[in-house]
Amino acid sequence: MPLLLLDLDNTLIDRDGAFRGAVTAFLAEYGLPPQDVEWVMTLDASGYTPRQEVARALYDRYGIGQDTVRALLDRGVADRVVLDGSTRTALDRAATAGWTLVIVTNGRTAQQEAKIRNTGLDGLTHGWVVSEAVGHKKPAPEIFHAAAATVGASLDGAWVIGDSAHADIAGAAAIGVPSVWVSAGRAWSDAALRPTRTSSDAASAIDSVVLTRP
Repeated sequence: MPLLLLDLDNTLIDRDGAFRGAVTAFLAEYGLPPQDVEWVMTLDASGYTPRQEVARALYDRYGIGQDTVRALLDRGVADRVVLDGSTRTALDRAATAGWTLVIVTNGRTAQQEAKIRNTGLDGLTHGWVVSEAVGHKKPAPEIFHAAAATVGASLDGAWVIGDSAHADIAGAAAIGVPSVWVSAGRAWSDAALRPTRTSSDAASAIDSVVLTRP
């Protein structure tokens, strides 16, 4: 069975949309300026800013208790994130077509697994690996090899789907497999490498692999 390696945040799920909702509610609850949502989103950088840096900046700006900030950063996304129906359908279609589906995600284990379970992705995929648990972050080849080992599969014939040029597309290149970049309307800007294909969203990315494979 061929292997499809899938990014989680801002690929299978709208992580930034969920975080924006959590931040908006946080600012409203504590009477903080609603326009600060843009400052927090920039600070967060789609989750790539280390959690400790985000927490420290929020403490310094608002003087809010550590437990409150920790709750926002630990549970804000997982409590709000949803799985789009078209993505769910595409995953079902891929599994029916004989693909083995494994989520490969950077992040903290507890938080990432909460997102996977809260959206039902644990029942739609065959497994997952989280960087904290395996000790390697994308684009390191080791995390992709760990993903294949999780389901007893080979990387031969595998594809990688993700929204990050650095983590996902460079990761695919490092292990010598083709990739689909989920653009979400962005233009590709990395001159050093290119994805095999580009799709606007996760569902069309999955279908571009599954429905065109002989």
